[in-house]
Amino acid sequence: MGLLDNLKARLEPAKGKVSDLAQQHGDKIDRGLDKMARTVDERTKGKYSDRIQTGTGKAKGAMDRLAHKDDGGGEEGGAAPGGTPGGPPPAGPPPAS
Repeated sequence: MGLLDNLKARLEPAKGKVSDLAQQHGDKIDRGLDKMARTVDERTKGKYSDRIQTGTGKAKGAMDRLAHKDDGGGEEGGAAPGGTPGGPPPAGPPPAS
């Protein structure tokens, strides 16, 4: 068993706890991310607004994937319903029209 496999095995129990916490406190996390983004944007005088907004969106997307992992998302890396930008591409060919 390699080092990475050993590390994954040890972190597996924590993954479920993190998912549960993300489900329970998702609204608080979103508010905290928004507050942090506003503060950083104000302190940088709007110089990095687009990057801050992008980073905040990615952080919220990652948190949503953690929180909704049990909702049919399957294994890690599964996108939430509707998909998220930067997520893995859908498996298989596109649906026929």
